[in-house]
Amino acid sequence: MLDIAEELNRWVEQGRDFAVATVVAVTGSAPRRPGAALAVDSAGTAIGSVSGGCVEGAVYELCQQALQDGTTVLERFGYSDEDAFAVGLTCGGVIDILVTPVRSDAAGSALRAVFAAALSSAARGDAAALARITEGPDALRGRALLVRPDGSYEGGLGGHPRLDRTAAAEARALLDAGRTGTVVLGERGSRCGQPLTLLVESSVPPPRMIVFGAIDFAAALVRAGAFLGYHVTVCDARPVFATRDRFPDADEIVVDWPHRYLASTAVDSRTVLCVLTHDAKFDVPLLELALRLPVAFVGAMGSRRTHEDRDRRLREIGVTERELARLHSPIGLDLGARTPEETALSIAAEIVAVRRGGSGVPLTGAHTPIHHDGPRPRAIGSVA
Repeated sequence: MLDIAEELNRWVEQGRDFAVATVVAVTGSAPRRPGAALAVDSAGTAIGSVSGGCVEGAVYELCQQALQDGTTVLERFGYSDEDAFAVGLTCGGVIDILVTPVRSDAAGSALRAVFAAALSSAARGDAAALARITEGPDALRGRALLVRPDGSYEGGLGGHPRLDRTAAAEARALLDAGRTGTVVLGERGSRCGQPLTLLVESSVPPPRMIVFGAIDFAAALVRAGAFLGYHVTVCDARPVFATRDRFPDADEIVVDWPHRYLASTAVDSRTVLCVLTHDAKFDVPLLELALRLPVAFVGAMGSRRTHEDRDRRLREIGVTERELARLHSPIGLDLGARTPEETALSIAAEIVAVRRGGSGVPLTGAHTPIHHDGPRPRAIGSVA
């Protein structure tokens, strides 16, 4: 749901009633992941998507029905190839969709307040996690809890205070990792006599991409990074090259020695570092630091010869084989790229493959999954 937070936040501010359908579980090759949402207001306006078009019509009707009767429902959509007019996914996957009415009447005011706070936080770019019960007693389904980075929370899951505390701790763990996923609470953890499944949607600031080296290839990569949703910084020690005129699409432009800037700036497990300087005086001290940081991706541009020389220099200053194994060099997938734009596409493709666990091989004739499954749910509090 938080993927359409800006639009939904405007609906809340305008006082609209609406129903939101959220993908809460996926099996097989479904087009959208947990957290993807479609919302419909009382006037019939729709925003978002849960399946890329396969089941949107049926989900739209479920949203309208939920607005009328005020009931939260969980619906499953699977494969429907035998009947071309049946409602289902043509890709062979299965998705579970939770449809929740968000109304301003007395019955819906408490849930609306939690949703309003979550949507406002996400629209501002603040970090927060929304935990909702997707499977469990009918009376609790759809109940929501908003969790902040400091562990504080508002709302409630309608069970026991210890359930709220347990759910908040689990949601905070996913929020710290910047992940959306499901958590299963066993009977003991749920405090309600049966297991509960929660969908935790994390809203975090955009991940960072730091591009070192203000070259023509960097300008194209900046545009690709922005397209992928990264907050993009360009860093170069040469002020004549690191200018706003050359990089109008960058969020930040920093004039500093790359290793010194990296040592002073904040990075996390989602950060992508792209070293395009291919100059040893910049690369070696930068990569010595970068390969020891808990970031998502470290890649460096250069020819095979440049790569071999860089590896040798890094070994000489004490970089270990395990650390070197983290380096993607030469950076990018083999697309036969020549131009800056093609090279940027090659680099962006490798970043996506690493992030999503893709193989990088052509899908034609391959036996690899098209949509890779995310992390499996974790069960806690179960009775042994």
